[in-house]
Amino acid sequence: MILIKLGGSIITNKQKPLSPNLKAINNIASKLRKLNESIIVVHGGGSFGHYWSVKYNIHTKPAKYSKKGVSVVKNSMVELNKIILDSFLKNGLSPYCVPPTDFMYGHKVDSKKVKEISRIANSGFAPVSYGDVIWHGAGKFYILSGDRIMGILAKILKPRLAIFVLNVDGVYSSMKTKELLHEIKGKSAIISRVRADVTGGMHRKIVEASSISNTGIDVFLTNVNMPDRIVNAVRNGKFDGTVFRR
Repeated sequence: MILIKLGGSIITNKQKPLSPNLKAINNIASKLRKLNESIIVVHGGGSFGHYWSVKYNIHTKPAKYSKKGVSVVKNSMVELNKIILDSFLKNGLSPYCVPPTDFMYGHKVDSKKVKEISRIANSGFAPVSYGDVIWHGAGKFYILSGDRIMGILAKILKPRLAIFVLNVDGVYSSMKTKELLHEIKGKSAIISRVRADVTGGMHRKIVEASSISNTGIDVFLTNVNMPDRIVNAVRNGKFDGTVFRR
């Protein structure tokens, strides 16, 4: 099984609110169709959910946020997810929507529900989950990111490989030099230095990739502009990007 994360900055045009990047979505879907292996896909919010969560000041910490804001964020993620599902269908995949509320209760994970996702994938479907605003209880909500979902699924399902699809080649040793790190092994000291040099979404991906690799799974970060790299990584283990070695 392969676990794949499509970043929000890839599948949407983050400079323009509520605008999907249909070309990128269709291109990725056409490549995923070539994989002769079970896949589970997770996607971010980009200019849909992320845009509204910033506008309404909704964060990962549980709190009583704006009711309208919660509804708008959730509605926008359903809209973006529908676009992803339609593209997958058009490109010959069999997508199966798995909202995070199917396996999350507050901050608690239902491992039995997560394991059902692997059974769905192994039956020929492509389960698709996504980052979303989640009910926490007592009138509180929080943002559960797609990156965090990758960590949750990887820990329970133990995929053969986890892939984060980015709009850059991978992890750079320095944001100034743009020197690509092709391989990071174990609890490398360089991870702390790199994490201190980046912010936002890339920081979260490095944190999750490091955590996933420490559970015994190779994690590959690669550029969406070369989608054949996904196929190459799955088919023959050729990593053109950054790989966090298990």
